[in-house]
Amino acid sequence: MPHCPECEAMVDVDEDEVEEGEVVSCPECGVDLEVVSTNPLELNLLDEDEDEEEEEGDLTYDEEEEDEEEE
Repeated sequence: MPHCPECEAMVDVDEDEVEEGEVVSCPECGVDLEVVSTNPLELNLLDEDEDEEEEEGDLTYDEEEEDEEEE
């Protein structure tokens, strides 16, 4: 069973029920963890900066579409 890299608590995740890239939460400290490998099962802290950059990029793209539609 993998450990949380933040608080070292054991995270109860069944490797047969998760896929690489899936996000799970630590039951002790609540941080989001990304499944980086299923054999062996390995978890890393989810990089929230990447998610924020993707969201910002999506917003910029949507704003560009709206500008084109107005013209």
